[in-house]
Amino acid sequence: MANASFSDLIKSETPTLVDFHAEWCGPCKMMKPILAELKSSLGDRVRIIQIDVDKNQKLAQMFQITGVPTFAIFKSGELKWMQPGMQQLQQLKNLIGQFSDEMAAH
Repeated sequence: MANASFSDLIKSETPTLVDFHAEWCGPCKMMKPILAELKSSLGDRVRIIQIDVDKNQKLAQMFQITGVPTFAIFKSGELKWMQPGMQQLQQLKNLIGQFSDEMAAH
């Protein structure tokens, strides 16, 4: 997984939630249990990738990440949704469900 490029990671048909975060960010730490719960409740219907903006500055610049945490959902390599700030578990579930259902509709 560590060797896979970011573009490879987001090419999946499975919605991929990217958590742009930083070690020093308090709200980012508060999101960890929410993301863990999201993963345990959705299982294979979502991939969650955490990107440390301090260690991946080019990627952060590419997506114009100005604050952390910022969350983005990619599917089949396309950015479907992005929003800075803490997110509610239910909102993330709804968004991922929306993009999962989109897959089923094809």
